[in-house]
Amino acid sequence: MTKYFFTLLVVVFTANFSEAQTAKDYFVNGVKKDQAGDHAGAIEEYSKSIAIDSTKFQTFNNRGISKNDIGDLKGALKDYNKAIELNPKIADTYNNRGNVKDKLKDYKGAIKDYTKAIELDPKNTFAFYNRGNSKTDLGSYSEAIKDFTKSIALKPDYARAYFNRAIAKQHINDKAGACSDFRKAEKLGYSKAKEEIKKNCQ
Repeated sequence: MTKYFFTLLVVVFTANFSEAQTAKDYFVNGVKKDQAGDHAGAIEEYSKSIAIDSTKFQTFNNRGISKNDIGDLKGALKDYNKAIELNPKIADTYNNRGNVKDKLKDYKGAIKDYTKAIELDPKNTFAFYNRGNSKTDLGSYSEAIKDFTKSIALKPDYARAYFNRAIAKQHINDKAGACSDFRKAEKLGYSKAKEEIKKNCQ
């Protein structure tokens, strides 16, 4: 099952960061390295920014993503905790922390974070999608299907959500519904669906 959608914050800091221009420069460098796939280099840049100005939640959020990308889940969790402490009203940070908790098999903790993200941003497609994945991990398939359905309503071309909803439907023996979703995912270009169709829907 394909999982997770993290949100890298690329918004340039507001004017109150002008007093620490070098910290802003390191932040921007970190974003560029992240986007280029150099996650270890990005961590170094974000850490330099934090050493100068440790008050910006964006920097901790982004360093958390980079740490996740290199497999440092505990380090990522620590950074997300700090980002939320600095600004508890950003839905994407809760979503990102939820992803790490899910990876650590803290599914209930992940669901709690995704739910908070949805409270802050009721149109957060990826929080619904990710919460559906955690509910699937817990075996709450009917509830997972509801979340995938909401995600699809918000983003009708979301192939992954169709695919994962199909997996959940299989668990409740809804073969027709699962095959319909697999075919929709394939139509939207999700290659993994083709194998599932061949295996389950002939």
